[in-house]
Parts: sequence; structure tokens; C-alpha cells
Amino acid sequence: MLTEHQDLKMEFPGLTKRMDQLLAEQGHFAKLYAEFNSLTAEIEHIERNDAATGSQSLEEMKKKRLLLKDEIYSLLTAG
Repeated sequence: MLTEHQDLKMEFPGLTKRMDQLLAEQGHFAKLYAEFNSLTAEIEHIERNDAATGSQSLEEMKKKRLLLKDEIYSLLTAG
């Protein structure tokens, strides 16, 4: 089961300037951003190779990615 690639700049097109600003200025944001991208790449690799599709581990990874996305969005829209 292949899902659409999740790219944060495509997900939040109106917030790309803010995203670039936070990436340059805030280490915590940059860490979350990198972790999201790494997790996305790992999920996509598993799905492409049909390894563990539908497994508990893959579902947990997707949940973690969603939590990261929520936290990133909160930082983007704060203040």
C-alpha cells in the first residue's frame, strides 16, 4: 500500500517563509523537521518494498509522524 509523499512545504504552502525562518533560527524546530523527513523516508521505504505493510510497527511510525506534524504546525502558527 503506497501512500502519497508527505512534504511539509507542500502540506503547509502558506507557511513556507515561516518554516524557512524557523529552520534557520530554531534548533528545536530544525530537529523536528529533520525527524519528520527521516521518518517519512523510512515509512515510504517500507511501503515501497511491501515489508511489514500493515504491521503494528508501521502504524506506530505513522502515528509518530502525525504527532510530529502537529507539533511542527503548532510552532509554525504560534505567535
